[in-house]
Amino acid sequence: MNFQEMNYILCIAKHQNLTKAAQELFISQPTLTKYLQRLEREVNGKLFVRSGNSYTATYLGRRYMEYAKKILAVNQDWEKELLDLTSYNEGELNIAFPLMRSSCMVPQIMEEFHVLYPGVKVNLREETYAIQERLLLDDQLDFAIFTEAKPHPKLEYETLLREEVLLVMPAGHPLAKLGEKRNGRNYPWIDLRLLGQEPFILHFPEQTTGQIALELFEKYGIHPSVPIRTRNTVTCIKLCQKGMGLCFIPENYIKNIELHQPPLCFSVGDEGAFSTLTLAYRKGAYLPAYARDFIRIAQQKC
Repeated sequence: MNFQEMNYILCIAKHQNLTKAAQELFISQPTLTKYLQRLEREVNGKLFVRSGNSYTATYLGRRYMEYAKKILAVNQDWEKELLDLTSYNEGELNIAFPLMRSSCMVPQIMEEFHVLYPGVKVNLREETYAIQERLLLDDQLDFAIFTEAKPHPKLEYETLLREEVLLVMPAGHPLAKLGEKRNGRNYPWIDLRLLGQEPFILHFPEQTTGQIALELFEKYGIHPSVPIRTRNTVTCIKLCQKGMGLCFIPENYIKNIELHQPPLCFSVGDEGAFSTLTLAYRKGAYLPAYARDFIRIAQQKC
């Protein structure tokens, strides 16, 4: 087994197609076919079953790929540690953020990080939770930032932030007067049962804020209309300011989004509504000094 062959086989399995795999690897299809045939002769068995243009891994192929992923992960860790030991603060970080989060977090973090490590290249990706986790487990990311991460046995987690999810109203909304001051609350508290007839602009249920909203509606026994759903938090706020409906927004967004007129924000729920921002990386993975410093800065800024 060598690194090149392992990457070739994993790429074939990824696409289940030789032509697409060859395109990604920047080699010709006949060349990739020769590599596959030679490797199958060496292991004395078929790694893929072909049906038309589709290639499906055999049991032997799946076992080969399990070992290939482990070997490539160990080599990747070694290359990172070697670079850490021999370079002068040079390297690369691949980081995934939840959709829309990077605009609030990255400018603050990168300003300080770039001063410390001007030679480190940072690649940022905005992905959904499921894609983030898959990329992380496939060693395509150094770490990922999740909202309400579900623990995975192959990943390590560090908490970055626990923030309040606020109810947002446009300035001048007639129900704003229903908000009341409460001890220990940074914002006026409002009883959601009073808002059952109001339209709401929500995130989709698979997004953390969208799920929190549905849980709050169920808990308080209200069934408001939801004329608009969007994945974009800025869109939520701007539609709210246009009077299209109320919405729920994590506090950190409110603090970092530049708006002509700040919206009205309220605490909701008996104990408040909160979400947790978590940073995850592969268990046992080597983190260079610059990666550890990125995590430290992210924790401080959050």
